[in-house]
Amino acid sequence: MNIIAINGSPRKNWNTAILLGKALEGAASQGAATELIHLYDLSFKGCISCFACKRKGGQSYGKCAVKDDLTPVLEKLATADAIVLGSPIYFGNVTGEMRSFLERLAFPYLVYDATYSSLFTRKLPVGFIYTMNVDENRMQAMGYPQNLKAMEMSLERLFGTCEALYSYDTCQFDDYSKYVVTAFSEADKAKRREEVFPADCAKAFEMGVQFVTRTTSR
Repeated sequence: MNIIAINGSPRKNWNTAILLGKALEGAASQGAATELIHLYDLSFKGCISCFACKRKGGQSYGKCAVKDDLTPVLEKLATADAIVLGSPIYFGNVTGEMRSFLERLAFPYLVYDATYSSLFTRKLPVGFIYTMNVDENRMQAMGYPQNLKAMEMSLERLFGTCEALYSYDTCQFDDYSKYVVTAFSEADKAKRREEVFPADCAKAFEMGVQFVTRTTSR
């Protein structure tokens, strides 16, 4: 089995990347080959609306025709056994890099027919790990679930499944005293990172385990 994680955060060693790493550790514990790809290392754009992926009889029907750093990543994902996506929440949604990636990943498989069917011929487990600075109550009040659910539903329709893991009220800095962040308590953030974040890591690890065990049991 081959499981690929996509890091939509500009940070390679912080909350999102850590949780993605734990998901891959879980998959590896069941014998899967794993890879972590950092989107911010790549030079690419979102969908350019060329519609080559929709052209009848076209060479790029069902796949993105744009050639850039994302091209080999999309080729890898086409043959992966599971995908785990991760992004911090910026202004109520995933990062711009993740959004551009999702456009390029999903649109070529979407058919403009009566049922908006999928050209992807296998069931591919997809996980989405979100990290955010706000707590669960504020997340709900600000409408994050509604913002995120639309893409989750699209991924589920195209690939078969999509499950989400939310990591709330994450720690943003090693030293809060260096920044103007009086809205937050450094002590409270440190306490949550010590007491709650490990549980989030365990959930991510279990996601990786389940993606392998569910797929191999089919």
